[in-house]
Amino acid sequence: MAVQVPLWHHYLQAIRSRAAPRAQDFQRAENVLLTVLEQVRSLDPRFLVDYSQDLEAFQFALRSSEDPLDVEVPLQVDAEALLVEEVGAAAAGDGPACYRLGVPGAGAGLERWMTDDVFSASSEGRAKCCGHIVPSKVLHVLRDLLVAAIVHCKHHSLITPGSLNADSLREEQLHLSLLVSSGWRTIRFNVMPVVRTRLRVPALEGAQLVPGFPEGSLKRITGQEVALVPASAEHWRVSTDYLLTRLLGVLGSLQGHRLDSLSILDRVNHESWRDGGQGPGLTFGHLKVHPATPHTPGGLTPWSGLQTVLLWASVLFPTPEDWAELQGAVYRLLVVLLCGLATRTLPHFLHPERNLLQDASLDPSTLYRRVERFASQPEASLRIHVTHLGRSAPPRIGSGVRALLQLPASDPTYWATAYFDVLLDKFQVFNIQDRDRISAMQSVFRQTKTLGAGEC
Repeated sequence: MAVQVPLWHHYLQAIRSRAAPRAQDFQRAENVLLTVLEQVRSLDPRFLVDYSQDLEAFQFALRSSEDPLDVEVPLQVDAEALLVEEVGAAAAGDGPACYRLGVPGAGAGLERWMTDDVFSASSEGRAKCCGHIVPSKVLHVLRDLLVAAIVHCKHHSLITPGSLNADSLREEQLHLSLLVSSGWRTIRFNVMPVVRTRLRVPALEGAQLVPGFPEGSLKRITGQEVALVPASAEHWRVSTDYLLTRLLGVLGSLQGHRLDSLSILDRVNHESWRDGGQGPGLTFGHLKVHPATPHTPGGLTPWSGLQTVLLWASVLFPTPEDWAELQGAVYRLLVVLLCGLATRTLPHFLHPERNLLQDASLDPSTLYRRVERFASQPEASLRIHVTHLGRSAPPRIGSGVRALLQLPASDPTYWATAYFDVLLDKFQVFNIQDRDRISAMQSVFRQTKTLGAGEC
């Protein structure tokens, strides 16, 4: 065990050495994008520029993959004056609820949002609502504005030649994709219009103060404005990505290796589990839009994100002692991830009724085998240079561990700290001195033996 610790830290140091250059790349690319968005704003004041992209920079520097970054373009509209209409309540386990943005019959102060380019008049003849702001029309207008802004910026030498590629702009998507060159790196930004509102979202209001976060932080963050983003040609949905990234920032302010463990697993995921980012699998983020069905309310397909794994691990392992040692911190994410893959269930952090492993293109069995192989003998994946070659430690786990990981599928009460402490003990990284937790872990272990998992 003692031989493995320097390897973990050496791997982390290699990741950290790339953080500063990545942050600089993001800054250069962001400057190009903001220049274009400022021109969009001058062409059409209905679209604003959000200069507070600190969370995107934070996320980009933290991760290893080159997956696209979402950039929000707020609409200059009085959201409180709109009629936010839910289109059918989402059933348990379904995707997020969809909404329509109605314009009141009077429409006072909303005249510029009642033009044909973004507005569809209601055919129902209702006095309360005269029509709706349509996402597909807004995206079409924003796309044309981006093209015009790019031409203007290039003509007036506001951006350097070759720094931006607009060939990827596609109307059929629920966002507008731009490739921005930043030195030798190319960053893909998914630009999307958003309406920020204090919409009452019961799932967010019901989020309880949970262990693992500073007192009041979860309630304070989930009490902020939410962003409505396009969900289909006609409907909008609530995006929680901003809130979840804010929660990651809270975890980063605490002592310990929470974000370090996320960075390590994200790097291993990118290099080993997704074959250098070429194969399908885990993403860094939370909810992505499936490109095959962009204009249907069901076109939102959940993909599993490693951020979600860290958020759950922080709740299940709330004490600073859990995150004091790097190797143990990584395994706290690993046991949650392995359990999710084994049971094909990873709950959304703010909407636990949603399963982030429902995507048909994701093969949990294949991914499970790769993650289990890493968890059993991580040394091979942590070697970043030939000088790190050496003898691998014996496998940490036996063949029966998968049966133990399946328990929460039959009894959700196992989704608790004591159960995951048993898993940590199986991986030889428990290292907790608290007597109550040890007792609870031993109690769960005795239960698992009676269920036939004693060989684990």
